[in-house]
Amino acid sequence: MNTAYPPAVPAPSGRQLRIASGAHRATITEVGAMVREYSVDGHDVFVPFGEDEAAPVFNAAVLLPWPNRLRDGAYVADGTRYQVAVSEPDRGTALHGLACWYRWDVVAVADDAVTLELALPAQKGWPFQLVSTVTYRLSDAGLEVVVRTRNVGAGTAPYGVGFHPWLSTGGAALDDCTVRLDAREHVTVDGRLLPTGTEPVAGPYDLRETRTLAGLDLDDAWIGATRDDDGLSWARLGRPDGRTAAVWMDDSMDCWQVCSADHISGHERFGLAAEPMSCVADAFNTGDDLVRLAPGEEHTVRWGATLL
Repeated sequence: MNTAYPPAVPAPSGRQLRIASGAHRATITEVGAMVREYSVDGHDVFVPFGEDEAAPVFNAAVLLPWPNRLRDGAYVADGTRYQVAVSEPDRGTALHGLACWYRWDVVAVADDAVTLELALPAQKGWPFQLVSTVTYRLSDAGLEVVVRTRNVGAGTAPYGVGFHPWLSTGGAALDDCTVRLDAREHVTVDGRLLPTGTEPVAGPYDLRETRTLAGLDLDDAWIGATRDDDGLSWARLGRPDGRTAAVWMDDSMDCWQVCSADHISGHERFGLAAEPMSCVADAFNTGDDLVRLAPGEEHTVRWGATLL
C-alpha cells in the first residue's frame, strides 16, 4: 500500500509572518516582503489579498531598484546601455523593479516586528549587486517601515525605491471617500504615463485640502512633498465610517504616486494606492532624484501607515 502523502503546497506569497501590537495586526509575506494585510481593531488599513493568491496589484510591495515605470525597459549607466524585460507591454515599460517577486530571507522575528533581507543578484540587464533589508514594526502609532540598501558589487548602481500600499475604503465605494495629499507639484506625463515635466498643483491635482474622490481618475505622481511639524508628509483616504486610512513618509523620500485603479481590469476603484517613492517614473533615464549607489554605499528610507 502506498502511504506517501503529497508535499504541502506553499502559499503563493510564501511564508506568512504575523506581527501585532495592541489593536494593530499585520501579515508580511516572504515573497516580495509585502504587507498582505494590515488592520487596526479589525478595520482594514490596507486592502488585503488572500493567502492562497499571488498579490494581484503589487499590494504593499517593496519596489526596487526602481519604482514605477522604466521607458522601454532600457537605461544607460556609466556609458553602457542595458535592457531589462518589458513587463508592461501595452505601455512598453518595465514596471516596479525586480525585487517584488523574489523570496526574501527572514532574518529576525519578534511579536511586533519582522526583518527580511534580499540579496538582489546581478542578472541580464542589471549587472549590479544590492543587499536590501526591510523592517516592519507595529506600535500604538501604527506601522513603521525602514528599508536599507547597500551596494555590495563593484559598479555604481542607479537606484530608486518605492512602496505600493492600497488604502482600504472600509467597504465603501471610492466615490464616497475623500483624498488629501501633502504635495505642491504635479508630474505631467505622456500617453505611456512617463514624465514630461512638473507643474504647480491646480484643479483636480491640488489635493492639499480634502476633496471628494467622486469622479476623480488618478494615476499620477507628485513631488515637492510638504510636511507637518514632525517632518512627515501624508496621504489620507477619508472614509464614510469616519476613519481615515493614512500613509506617511519622512524626509528620506519626496515623491508620491496616487492611483484610483480606474483602469486596472478586475480591480476598478477597489481602493486608493498611496505610494511613497524616492523618485518618480523613469528616473534611470531622466536622472531626477536618482540615487547613485557607489560600492559600499548605503541608502535608507522610512515610511509608515495608520488608521486615524
